[in-house]
Formats: sequence, structure tokens, C-alpha cells
Amino acid sequence: MSKTRKSESNFLVQGSILAVASIISRIIGLLYRIPLKSIIGDIGNDYYGTAMEIYSILLLISSYSLPVAVSKLVSARVARGQHKNAYRIFKGALLFALVSGITAGLIVFFGADFITTYIVNTPLSIFALQVLSPTLLIVALLGVVRGFFQGMGTMMPSAISQLLEQIINAVFSVWTAYMLYQYGKKIGAVLGNPATYAEAYGAAGGTFGTGAGAFVALLFTLVVFFIYRPVYTNKISKDKEQKPESYGKIFRVLLLTILPVLLSTTIYNITSFLDTSVFKQIADMQGYKVKEYSTMWGIYVGEYKVLTNVPIAIASSVAASSVPSLSTAFASRHISDVKRKVAYSIRFIMIIAIPCAVGMGVLASPILQLLFQDSREMPEHMMQIGAVSIIFYSLSTLSNGILQGINRMNVPVKNAAITLVLHMGVLAALMYSLDLNIYAVVWANTFFSFMMCILNGLAIRKYLCYRQEMKRTFVVPTICAAIMGGVVYGVYLLFMKIININAIATTISIVVGASVYFFLLLLLRGLREKELQSFPMGNLLIKIGKKLHLM
Repeated sequence: MSKTRKSESNFLVQGSILAVASIISRIIGLLYRIPLKSIIGDIGNDYYGTAMEIYSILLLISSYSLPVAVSKLVSARVARGQHKNAYRIFKGALLFALVSGITAGLIVFFGADFITTYIVNTPLSIFALQVLSPTLLIVALLGVVRGFFQGMGTMMPSAISQLLEQIINAVFSVWTAYMLYQYGKKIGAVLGNPATYAEAYGAAGGTFGTGAGAFVALLFTLVVFFIYRPVYTNKISKDKEQKPESYGKIFRVLLLTILPVLLSTTIYNITSFLDTSVFKQIADMQGYKVKEYSTMWGIYVGEYKVLTNVPIAIASSVAASSVPSLSTAFASRHISDVKRKVAYSIRFIMIIAIPCAVGMGVLASPILQLLFQDSREMPEHMMQIGAVSIIFYSLSTLSNGILQGINRMNVPVKNAAITLVLHMGVLAALMYSLDLNIYAVVWANTFFSFMMCILNGLAIRKYLCYRQEMKRTFVVPTICAAIMGGVVYGVYLLFMKIININAIATTISIVVGASVYFFLLLLLRGLREKELQSFPMGNLLIKIGKKLHLM
């Protein structure tokens, strides 16, 4: 295998490692939200989701960009053999994380009352938000350590810590939610509103698990770091760099790298936070009762977003792994290598995102009944309307990472800012003019992700003189997914007539659908052997394909 092919294989393997960990983590996250919802209900989900949205914005501002920035800066120096400077980047970033994490934590704790009451119009989410304040420091430090390992070219510490984080999060979230829900009942009984306070305290218990999971993940990555440290110290001793970078320069480079990533990710992700405020304020003005729009938002964040975020997590993982790899290739002026990596990563994402979108749209109600015992029309319609956004969000998330990897850090910022303004206009228009309530949020977010795809795609074409191969990337997966969707729907109806048990019919139809999609993908040459080798369980899939005479 040539050096270029090995590089491409390692690039996708590292992305696949993080993608598999993200999928498993999201599945765990999905599974624990089932008992959590049964404990705190739709309104509790509103309090929980609102607190998490506010936390996410502060996390973005304080530390979310750190893993990308650290991995980018470390990988660039390691590629030049500057291990001392790479280590100094790591130490400087830790200090930055310490300051930013403590500052953000204090803002959240002491500003929680103002934010929840006057900005997002959800006063009782204050308890859940305050519980999250220490987590901002923990996650900031965790992001630096993960970024260091990613910059060194390995995703394993990040992947394993991600799994540990989610497992601990799941266990503690459910347990503390139950315990605090019971405590909230007693508080509410004294104050004359047992149900609302029970849900508010239960939501706070749910957010406690987030901090516990992050803390365990941080301990794990630090243990791995100290085990690896003697090996890295040996590399530093062989470093012939005579002029190590000063910490003043390191902080300047960190800030210059962080700010564009920070702006793009903040603008890109702030939509959810703004949606919370705009939706509730307009719904209130339109005459909806607090319980009505709180229930709607609880369904949106507790069911719709939880389900759609599972496949989108794959794109986030591949984007994270692509930044250091693309940065190294781009810095070396290996433009043909950069283009190949871009093509591979986009094809990888589309092969997964397209069938996920079709499957979730076709089986919206069966999946909701299976996971949340929810047969209401509202969540079903949300899934059917918003399923296509899985494709757009996956592609736009990945394209953000690609542009950051080729040093066009400001482009996603500009694109996200333009799209955000348009998004808010669409949301307000749909709510005021058509009275679409929560469906307006789903439509507006689909529009946002679509526009980001278009603008980022045009930017990648411009700066790399690049055109994505269309047939195997988009056309073949779409044809395969469309046929799969028809088969899945037919199989589900058949088994519902035979046994009339939703759980069995849904599970069988998903397994059959995945098998049909894989068969068609190989039959229509949507995947080749060299590409499958870089996929999770690729060799097993190749063996199956050859036994079926499809390869």
C-alpha cells in the first residue's frame, strides 16, 4: 500500500474509531433519556433541555473550541518534529482552560436566575443550570487533554473517555433524577406546587450526571497521559529545536486559532438557545399556556433532538478527526491528498446519514413508541418533517471541520452568521404567519442546516478548486435508501399484521432495512473494497460482500 493510501486509511480509521465511540455514546445517551423522561415527564424535559442549551452556549464560549485548536496546533508542530513546542501548547492550553472554565462556571452559577427568568422564560430550570456550573471547568480541562491526543494522531483516549463519560452520565442522571424528583415533591408540597418542583428538581438530578461523567472521563485521560508521558519525554529529549516558543506567543496563537473556531461553533450552535427564547416568547404572546409550550419544547428536546443527534454525532466525530489530518496535509502543500481526504470523509458521512434520515422518517411513530412509549402525533410529525435535516446537519458539521482544517477559519463564521439571521427570520415568520408552533422550529432548523451546506460547499469548491464526486456520494446512497425505506415500511406493516407487537416489528424492519441497504450499496458499486477496509468492521463486511458475489 502506498504512503498516500496508508494516510487515507489511517485518516478514516481514526475518524471511524471516534465515530463508533460517538454512536455508542449517543445510543447510551438515547437509552438513559427513556427512564429519565418517564421520571421527569415532558415539562421536566423542558427544564432539563433548557438548562443544557444554556450550558452548551457557555461551554462553547469557554472551552468547546479548545480540542480542535489544541489538536490543530499540536499536529502542526509534531509534523515538524517540534515536540517541545507541542508540549508547551498543551500546558498553555491547560492554563487557558482553567481560567475560562472557572469564569464560565461562576457566570452560570450566579447568573442562572437572570438567564432562566428573563432570557429563556423558564424560571424553574435554574436548579438544573446551577448544578451544571462546575462541569464547565471539568469539560474545559478534558477538552485540552483530548485535543492533545488527537493532535498526536490517536483517537483512542478520546473514544474510550467518551464512552466512560456517557456510561457514568447515564447511571448518575437516572439515579439522581429519581432521588431529587422525590425530594422536589416534598418541597413542592410545602410550597403548594408539588408537580412543578418535582420536575424541576428531577431535571437538576439529570444534569448532575453530566458533571459526574465528565469528571470520570477527565480522570481517565489524565491517567493515560501520565502513562504516556515517559514516552513523550523521550521524544522531547530528541527534539533539536533550539528556540522554543514563548508562552506569550503560544497564548496569542491559541487565541488566534480559538476565536474563529469559537465564533463559528457558537453561531452555528446558538440557534438552539435562541430558538428556546424566541419560541417561548412568541408562543406566550400568541396565547399558548405555559404548560402547553413547555410540553411542546420538552418533546422537541427530549425526543426529537435526542433521536436526530445520534447519526449527526458521526459527522461531528469525523469532523474532529479531519482537522489535524487536513491541517498537516495542507501545511505540507499536499493539495491532492487534502482533496482525497475531503472526498473520503464526505462519502463516508453520506453513506450513513442518508439511510438514517430515510429510516427515521419512515419509522417515526414505531421508533417513538419503541423508545418512549409515545404514540402522539406531534413527535411523529416532528420526526417526519425534520428527518432530512440529519443529512444537512451531518454535511454542514463536516464541512465546518474541513474549512477549519484548510485554515479558512473565518469562512464558517461568516456563513453561520448569515444563515443565523435568515433562520431567525424564517422561524418568526412561520410562527407569526402560519401559527406552526413547535413545527416552525423544526422547519427553521432544517432550513438553517441546508443553507450551511450550500454556503460551506461553495467555499470548499472555491478554496480547494474541488468538486465532490456526485454519483457514489449522493445518487447511489439515495437510491439505495429510497428502496430500503419502501422495504422497511412493508416489513413493518407485515409483522404488525402477523404478531401486532410494535417492538418486534420495528426491530425486524430495522435489521432488514440495514441489510437491504448494504446489499444494494455493494450491488450498485456505491462502496469499494479499499473504502470498506477503513470502515468499522470493514473486513467482515468485505467477506460478506464476497460471499454474496457483490465484490
